[in-house]
Amino acid sequence: MTNTLLFHVSDIHFGLENNEALDWFSAEVTRLQPAAIAITGDLTMRARHNEFRAAEQWIGTLDAPVTLDVGNHDMPYFNLLERFVTPYKRFGRLRSVVEREIDLPGIALVPLKTAVRMQPRFNWSKGWVTGRALDDCLARLDALPAGTRALVTVHHPLREVGTQGTALTRGGAKALAELAKRDVLGVLSGHVHDAFDIMEDTPNGPVRMIGAGTLSQRLRSPPPSFNELHWDGESLRVDIRTLENIEDEAMKIHDVPEDAHPPRKEGEPVAPVGAVPRTDPPIS
Repeated sequence: MTNTLLFHVSDIHFGLENNEALDWFSAEVTRLQPAAIAITGDLTMRARHNEFRAAEQWIGTLDAPVTLDVGNHDMPYFNLLERFVTPYKRFGRLRSVVEREIDLPGIALVPLKTAVRMQPRFNWSKGWVTGRALDDCLARLDALPAGTRALVTVHHPLREVGTQGTALTRGGAKALAELAKRDVLGVLSGHVHDAFDIMEDTPNGPVRMIGAGTLSQRLRSPPPSFNELHWDGESLRVDIRTLENIEDEAMKIHDVPEDAHPPRKEGEPVAPVGAVPRTDPPIS
C-alpha cells in the first residue's frame, strides 16, 4: 500500500516571518521526511531582495523537493517596470522550483498560476486564472500517467464571490469546473492565512479545496500552522499541525474569506480556536 506524506505550507511572508514557527517547521521536515513540500505563495512580504535572500537560504535547508507558487506579495510592489517585464527576477535561484510539477508514485503536485502582473480592477492582490494558465495546468494533468492522482497547487483559493469586480479569484469557477472533469484529488491554496478543508460544487461535480494557514506574524484567526497530507493510494487525510497541538476542527474555518485581514464584521469566517488578533497585524 502507498503511504505518501506531503507538507503544505503557505504565506510565510519573509520580512514578517515567525522565526519560532519556521524553526519548528524545519525540524518537522527533518523528523518526518515528507516526500515533497508545497509552498502555496506569499513567500515574501513586499518582494524585497533581502526577503528573497532569506527565503532562499531557509528553503535550501529543507531536505525535501519543493514546489513554490507565486503569491501576490511576491510580485515587485514599487518597481512597476520590473513587475511587468521580469516579475520573477527576484526569485533568483528559487526560480527552479517556481511552478514546478513534482511527480511521485501514484500522486503528482501540479501548479496553476493565479497571481498576475496586472488586471483590469483596482485590487491587484486578488487572483486571476488566465486562459493560458488554465490551459497549461490542464495539459500537465492530461499528460500524467494513467492512475496517477493530482493535487493542484495555487495561491488564491479558486472561489469567485460577490460581483465580478470583487471576486476573490477571477476565473476560479471555470478552473474548478475543468479540474472536476479530471477528478483531481484536491486544490491546495493559501492567501487567506486560515486553514480550511471544504468541498466546492461545480457543474461537473465537487472539488475538494484545502487551504493552509500561515507561518508569519500576520495571523487572521488561528495561530501559525501548516498541513500534513497523508495519501494511502485511496484517500487523502489532512492534519493541521500547530505548535500548540490544537485539534484540527478548532483550527478550520468553514468558508473562504475574501482576504487575510482579521475578521471584524459579523458573519465573517472565524476558526473556533478564536485567536483573532486584537489589533490588525503589520502589513509592511
